[in-house]
Parts: sequence; structure tokens; C-alpha cells
Amino acid sequence: MANTFTQIYIHVVFSVKQRVSLIQQDWREELHKYITGIIQNKNHKLLAINTMPDHIHLLIGMKPDASLSELVRDIKANSSKWINEKKILKTKFLWQEGYGAFSYSHSQLDEVIHYIKEQQEHHKKRTFKEEYISFLKKYYVPYDPKYVFDIDE
Repeated sequence: MANTFTQIYIHVVFSVKQRVSLIQQDWREELHKYITGIIQNKNHKLLAINTMPDHIHLLIGMKPDASLSELVRDIKANSSKWINEKKILKTKFLWQEGYGAFSYSHSQLDEVIHYIKEQQEHHKKRTFKEEYISFLKKYYVPYDPKYVFDIDE
């Protein structure tokens, strides 16, 4: 085969350290643009992004030669550095360690994009923790509840 052809769509979810509600409405669009730039500079395509005060959802069309863990590491490191250098908050901003990543087919993209765009509506009905645990269960990801988040409940 002369070329490589792929469709790799990954929904990435991660939270602010200790799920503290630090992402504020007045600068979230600027954060979205910054993260979009990180992803594009790595030659991937951002299909959807949305943040709640305590977490973020990204839908990324990935190139096959990339490492998802390296991309997420770069997104977290560079975006938290940007937030801290701009002194947007009075406290230091950190993302929680780890992330969730879930793959989708092309036929599911509209549904996933709609889901990400409607985050504010979803969270009127359930918490981020409930949402995240439901993803792990839906996709049969084995987990120990005491290690899903880095704070005691």
C-alpha cells in the first residue's frame, strides 16, 4: 500500500487538580483557543472542546504516528503554564494526573460533538464524577474507585 490512511477519533476527559472549580467563564474561550493551538501545532485536528469549571472534554482527530499520552501531557503542561504565567488566578493552576480517553468511529462524531457542546446541560443533572464513572463503565474500563480521583470523598 502506497500511503497510510486512518480515522482515529479520541474523546479525552481530565479534570482540574482535586476537581476544584477554577475554570471561569470570562477566560474559558481564551483557554479553548490556546489548547486548540497546542493540538494543531502537533498536527492533530480538534473537533470539539468544552470546559466546565472543574474539567475539560476534547474530541481529537489524531495522526497515527502520535502518542496519546504525550499529546495529553503537552496539553496539560502547556495550558497550565499559560494560565499561571498570565496570572489569571490568584492560586496556582494544575490539572489532575491522569485522564480518560475513549475512541469513536466516524459515524459517532456528531453525537460526541453534541455531547461535548452540551456539557452545561448534562451537569445540571449529574456531577463530573458521576459522568466520568459512567464512561468507565460504558466502555468496560476496569478501575478501582479509590484511584479514580486524587481527593478523598
